[in-house]
Amino acid sequence: MSESTYAADIFGPPTPVLSVAPVVLPTPDRAVDLEVRVSAPVTGTGLPVILLSHGQGPSNNLSSLNGYAPLVNFWAAHGFVVIQPTHLSSTTLNLDPGTPGAPLYWRSRAEDMKRVLDRLDAIEAAVPQLLGRLDHSRVAVAGHSMGGHTASLLLGARLTDPDDGTEVNLSEPRIKAGVLLAAPGRGGDALSESAAAYLSFLTTDFSGMTTPTLVVAGDKDASTHLTVRGPDWHADPYSLSPGPKSLLTLFDAEHGLGGVSGYDVAETTDENPERVAAVQRLTWAYLRTELHPGDGAWQAARDALTRDPAPLGRVESK
Repeated sequence: MSESTYAADIFGPPTPVLSVAPVVLPTPDRAVDLEVRVSAPVTGTGLPVILLSHGQGPSNNLSSLNGYAPLVNFWAAHGFVVIQPTHLSSTTLNLDPGTPGAPLYWRSRAEDMKRVLDRLDAIEAAVPQLLGRLDHSRVAVAGHSMGGHTASLLLGARLTDPDDGTEVNLSEPRIKAGVLLAAPGRGGDALSESAAAYLSFLTTDFSGMTTPTLVVAGDKDASTHLTVRGPDWHADPYSLSPGPKSLLTLFDAEHGLGGVSGYDVAETTDENPERVAAVQRLTWAYLRTELHPGDGAWQAARDALTRDPAPLGRVESK
């Protein structure tokens, strides 16, 4: 899907981006202080915020505030402030495997995002160029892979704590919309043998995920290390949650969705710049409309996708 497929007025010309990292938020009750990257257009006010949760994977730095530049740069160049935490699961921290919550820190990840929202004023003060430019009432969350699991919890999905069997509700009402990129589906008999043994927190219940969300899934993303269901598993957050929801199914896409986690990343098994461009534009348009009711960007982007003679995916909604 080329940029020419879209009318220029859908997203407009890019604005230069300011990116500052690390912004350190002292966090005494955490294994280490919370560090975030903040990326924003150099101009504009009333800027909505996207909290972006990184995934895992074998690369040393993508699972941190240094990953996901293809998405971050596009979103920030088109009017969003993007805040990326380095979660405790990041390989860059190299924490002792005996640290409580290891290795994936599912609860701490969601709590990181709540801490960011609690301290938006401090983040603005740490980046003087942003002071007074954020719209604290327009907040979205996005996440890829394990980051998609984190985002789903903030959007209202619940899980069963594998340690004590209690239901965990980490929903965050300050978040108004979300994007789940190659996120995990339900647990139980859908999990692979190894995932059931070591990732039992993936007992996710999407029935309470009421916040408007765009689910992005690749139709070749089998993720056999996690599920026996095949690619459809990644659509569970759409099919098993109530509306309003939308599902973007990307044709021939695998877990990297063309390369969203970084530029020229060796672990991307389906590298495709046009696919990444589609993810950039469609996710941006979805969040633009959800955070600015009445804005026509999402419908215009969907129409452009439909008109493409060789579409890279399809959208359905409920």
